[in-house]
Amino acid sequence: MTTLEFLMVFGRVLIGGLFVVAGVRHFFILPAVTVPMAARGIPRPGQVLITGSIFEVFAGWMVIFGFYAGWAALGLVAFTLIASWIMLDFWNKDGFPRDGAINGWIANIGVIGGLLIVAAQDL
Repeated sequence: MTTLEFLMVFGRVLIGGLFVVAGVRHFFILPAVTVPMAARGIPRPGQVLITGSIFEVFAGWMVIFGFYAGWAALGLVAFTLIASWIMLDFWNKDGFPRDGAINGWIANIGVIGGLLIVAAQDL
């Protein structure tokens, strides 16, 4: 395996693994996540969270194993944008909570950049 191949595989493991771990983690913190979703007016927040988390886990594995990784990465881009819009509503916050939400958006934009690189390599 060349250095380039290793870096590409390792990068896919890291970015795909991020979504696998986050999706599995949601099942252990359902109430902590569904309450703020409900407060933001999301209908059936538990169902939305479970469905999104299942998608997140499967798409993450697809990126890791290179199974339609480009399409999975694009799906995760859409997922990340939607989840950020729902959960990181900095425009409705002040002070430290606003700063945290803005930092979350900044980090997610970086993750989206990595996902777009995966998509560009596999489409």
